[in-house]
Amino acid sequence: MTRHIIAPDWIARDYAFPADVQVTECDDLGELAADVIASAEFVVLPYEGSTISIEESIARMTNVKVIQTLTAGFDNVQPFMPADVTLCNAAGVHDDATSELAVLLTLSVLRDMPRSYKAQQEHHWETYFARSLADKTVLLIGYGNVGKAAEKRLLGFGCKVIPVARTARDHVHAISELPNLIPSADVVMLIVPNNPGTVNLVDAKFLASMKDDSVLVNVARGVVVDTEALLAELRTGRIAAALDVTEPEPLPADHPLWSMPNVIITSHNGGEGDVFWDRARARIHSQFDLWLAGKPLECVIT
Repeated sequence: MTRHIIAPDWIARDYAFPADVQVTECDDLGELAADVIASAEFVVLPYEGSTISIEESIARMTNVKVIQTLTAGFDNVQPFMPADVTLCNAAGVHDDATSELAVLLTLSVLRDMPRSYKAQQEHHWETYFARSLADKTVLLIGYGNVGKAAEKRLLGFGCKVIPVARTARDHVHAISELPNLIPSADVVMLIVPNNPGTVNLVDAKFLASMKDDSVLVNVARGVVVDTEALLAELRTGRIAAALDVTEPEPLPADHPLWSMPNVIITSHNGGEGDVFWDRARARIHSQFDLWLAGKPLECVIT
């Protein structure tokens, strides 16, 4: 019996598929004929999305057995998964790139890099004292793969890192302890998944309990932070924020967050490092090996 795999061309082209495997190279599921997508058993979702929604794409996959994402997050896919289909994510692929950006955003705020950039644009030599990351206390909320990668980097800068996860273990605090931990943090770094327990985790009460001159860094999901509450706190000038994700997203051009002097925004670029391509390709090729051999897959969500 012929097995059918749909995958982006940059993943499929370098893999030695057995002769009994039909391969459809696809970077946009919306371009596939109905019978082609319906016959696929293993589908790797395009990283940049498709011209049809994920909900519609999955609805057309009437024979699918495995859906594989190229992202660590899966909250935009899981709600549409049939009960008998396996969902796998790309945990581990984005750890280094995302944690690098989290640290970069933190440093950019503390060292006031927008000020240096402005001086450069004006051809103006300006020296000034700014804050160092060294000796700062970082409250790291989210201790999965990316959180652990961020901790490793932060410790290299001489930070005191306080990891927080859903439940306490070893040196990791439970999320229920946050009210006692937030006031001591110089930096609050968000690296949690999007789930019912994290939506609006950072609300007005949370923000009010942050110490003066502290920094909120979000490389998680925009919905983790109450945007209106954040705007209100930022307008006081008491804290700063560095955001790779926002709610809404994409952030509208006229949104007030863009103009806040104490905010740095990047456009959900956490995983967009050049290491992604080789790491993602290796991960999916490993998944192909396992699936074709009838072995259990890795990074199974459901």
